[in-house]
Amino acid sequence: MPKEKNNKDVRLLVKKLKSGNRKAFEEIYYNLHQAIYANILKLIKDKTTAQDLLQEVFVVLWEKRKSLDSNKPLSNWLFVVSFNLSINQLNRDKTTIPLDTKLDLSPVPSSIQEKIDFELQWEILEEAVNQLSPQKKNVFKLCKLENKTYEETARELNISKHTVKEYLSLAMKSIREYIKEKNIDKSTLAALLIYLVI
Repeated sequence: MPKEKNNKDVRLLVKKLKSGNRKAFEEIYYNLHQAIYANILKLIKDKTTAQDLLQEVFVVLWEKRKSLDSNKPLSNWLFVVSFNLSINQLNRDKTTIPLDTKLDLSPVPSSIQEKIDFELQWEILEEAVNQLSPQKKNVFKLCKLENKTYEETARELNISKHTVKEYLSLAMKSIREYIKEKNIDKSTLAALLIYLVI
């Protein structure tokens, strides 16, 4: 997977994207599409549908580019968009849900956005991640948002694989507790927590 640029570079790309720069859009896609695709595939379990949803994520990015905040992590924003689109897809066609996917989607409304304000959901995820220590935040971002292996994360952060596992476990526990305290629809909360721990 291509390495994501540092925060300063990403902020600059987002600023260019906001003004309609297609090269910035293409560079963002190149750097982040594999991690977003992997996150979608965790829920959808179907490569073709996951590829279609990946394209939808980046269509949404282009359409919403002017409202982006270049000071906030773009990977978090894309994570929330991909999560919402994935849940909506599962809700539209429940017959495609694999038997090993432990999600009860019957109470979920036809459109997640009708029940949960997107910006609020994004902010809750950001808040949950931001309350972590810097090292745990880095481990969570690399393992969960960028879909890197324990080995890749350990090399990038210059720590042991065992330490990566320990930090990720503590980070996930903290994030789960934080999200549970927020006023989120129960079905979506359950789906989000399962999505985060896969």
